[in-house]
Amino acid sequence: MQDITSGVKSFILKEFLPGEDPENLTESTELITSGIIDSLATLKIISFLEEKYSISVEPHEADASNLNTVTDITNLVQSKLVK
Repeated sequence: MQDITSGVKSFILKEFLPGEDPENLTESTELITSGIIDSLATLKIISFLEEKYSISVEPHEADASNLNTVTDITNLVQSKLVK
């Protein structure tokens, strides 16, 4: 699980928060509801997750309830890997 969290954090920092102090991106930082990422960024995150973890994110899963925080994203990936 920590590997997933680290991978997601690294991707978000590199793609959407370049130059940001990594300490400022916590596992509970709200990404969608705070405006850090928008709908296009959400698609980019989904593409990253599907490619890196060989999972498929369904359209109904691509919302703030699954993608708003690093913890939410990690939980989504982990639930897909268990199946």
